[in-house]
Amino acid sequence: MAKKKTKDPQTMSFLDHLEELRWHLIRATTAVLIMGIIAFIAKGFIFDVLIFGPRNADFPTYRGLCWLSQLSGMDNSLCFEQSPFSIQSRKVAGQFSVHIWTSITAGFIAAFPFVLYEFWKFIAPALYENERKYSKGFIFISSLLFFLGVLFGYYVITPLSLNFLGSYQVSELVLNEFDVDDYIRLVRVSVIACGLIFELPIIMYFLAKVGLVTPEFLRKYRKFALVIVLILSAIITPPDIVSQIIVAIPILILYEVSILISKIVVRNNNKKQKKVSVT
Repeated sequence: MAKKKTKDPQTMSFLDHLEELRWHLIRATTAVLIMGIIAFIAKGFIFDVLIFGPRNADFPTYRGLCWLSQLSGMDNSLCFEQSPFSIQSRKVAGQFSVHIWTSITAGFIAAFPFVLYEFWKFIAPALYENERKYSKGFIFISSLLFFLGVLFGYYVITPLSLNFLGSYQVSELVLNEFDVDDYIRLVRVSVIACGLIFELPIIMYFLAKVGLVTPEFLRKYRKFALVIVLILSAIITPPDIVSQIIVAIPILILYEVSILISKIVVRNNNKKQKKVSVT
């Protein structure tokens, strides 16, 4: 049986590119659904261990804060003894709906490297041969940054938010009884948002590659970036200074890394232009 010939990207029409994109999206979506089905089956681990883990007093973040509190002579002021809120479901299909959407979210997180791989395969034909060699490194670094962001959102943002919002009361007459959908939405937004924010160096790499961003531009507007980071930290964290600083620090580090990456990209582009002009 004859092998199907791969179409030349240079001779492909707009509709051919759309067809190619459609198959990449189908494969990426299939991977997300497969991982989502696995997450759906592993309901006990996903919910009891992962989702509801940050409301337990023995969660690693709370143990670490308690240790720091005792080490700094603050007694047990930062220790988390028991959950200050309860979780309930007030809709008929509430728990089933939560189960479905949580499984899809978990499927997306687990399948992220493959989704990224399909995205890379779609844009790879438009790149130079030497740029395609970095595909494995690109997928690995992007996935690593995303998972680091997910872990940061899960172990830092989520417990800080739950501890603050769960214990906050306008009056002792008002009890904190959170709907399960709202609780999981907070966890989901914290985790996904941090995962995407940690992709900042990759985004800056591509912006520098096409000439939209330069290291001089990033240095010039560093002060404005600091303000934006603080505003962003205030949005995704509880309204207390400590939490905002904890979130702002890694984002600022990523911004400085982005400056270094853009500097390397611009330097390499200049070298290529010099070689072309000499030849």
